[in-house]
Order: sequence, then structure tokens, then C-alpha cells
Amino acid sequence: MATAHGEGRSGSHYARIRQGILEGRTGPGTVLIPSALSAQYNVSRTPVREALIRLEQDGLVEQATRGYVVRTRTPEEILQICEARIALEATMAQAAAVRRTELDLARLVHVHEATAATTDPVELRTLNSEWHVVLRDAGHNPPPISELMERLDAQLKAYDSYTAPATDLPDNLSQIVAEHAGILDAVSRRDAAAARDRMVAHQSRTRDLRLGAFARSTRGAF
Repeated sequence: MATAHGEGRSGSHYARIRQGILEGRTGPGTVLIPSALSAQYNVSRTPVREALIRLEQDGLVEQATRGYVVRTRTPEEILQICEARIALEATMAQAAAVRRTELDLARLVHVHEATAATTDPVELRTLNSEWHVVLRDAGHNPPPISELMERLDAQLKAYDSYTAPATDLPDNLSQIVAEHAGILDAVSRRDAAAARDRMVAHQSRTRDLRLGAFARSTRGAF
């Protein structure tokens, strides 16, 4: 029972620290000291250390002299993450066109329609992420692939505060909806090649926009 309880506490602290990183409240370069975190959460250092080890495995933090530090990535590293996501997302879109069920398609249509109906940038960003998750689910991919995508998503989301001013522009948001519509059309027709190619085009445009905004925001920081 003690082990299970410890794992539960570790998981809750992992989720709490991770959320702070993804929401930009704990930005790149922030030092995370286990003793300080354990005092803040009023727990022993063990579950905090376990949480930080998991975050290191996710690529969100790395070991430092005084504990851990939230990873600071170069534009080149962001590019590499984007390229990996493009390859995986394209494969998942192709799989969705082949393996999706009618229920999968209905879920995709529902989230897409909700996305098209909103003009709130924050809500649209959330629905955009949800749509991609639903599309991945429609591909019925093995868990390791989905877990890898979640890690890559998190590694980019940690930099949303840098890129949001550009990616939340109305022209880009409407373009996202249009590109999703094209991918959805290919998936509904079970056109695997078109789903793959349209996903590559969609993610490539997003990559270029993100990298441009990231480079402008962090100019001189590296």
C-alpha cells in the first residue's frame, strides 16, 4: 500500500509541475529544486524527485547543479521536433483514413464543427489540439506511437507563449479550420494518400509559422 500511495503522490506532483511548464508559468530556464518543491507541496522529497525524473524522460526538464531546470531549446531543436511531428502526424492521418470507424468520423466532424463555430483564439487552440488527438485515435495506432506524439506535443506546447501572438492571428486560425476540413474530407473518403499529403502541408505551414515567431521572440537569447 505504501508503494501505491507513493506512486499516486508522485503522479499528482508530476501533473502539477508539468501543467505549470505547459502553461508557461514555469518557463524555460527555471530552476526546480526538489527540496523547495517538497516544502511547497508539504511532502517528502521522494515523490517530487520521481516526478522530476518523469519530466526529464518527457524532455521537459534536465538535470542541473542544484536540481533540475526547465529545458531551453534552440530554434534548431524546435525544428527537429516539428519535423518528427510532421512525419508521425502524416502517418497517423494515413492510418485514420484506412482504419477509422463511423464513430471515429462522427467524433472528428463534431470537433471540427465546434472549431469552425468559435472565434475565441484560446478555445480554438484547445479544439485544434483535441481534433488532432481524435484523428490519432481514429488511426488506432499502438500506444507507444501515441505516447511519443504526446511527448512531442508537450515539448512544443512549452513554447506556446512565444508563438501564440503569430499563431492566434485570425488569418492563421481560419486557415487551420480550412486545412482540417481538407484532411477530414480525405479521411471520410478513405483516401489515405490525400490525408497524408494534406497533413504534411498543414503541419509544414504551422512549423514555418511557429519557427518564425519563435525566432523573433527569442532573438539574441541563444
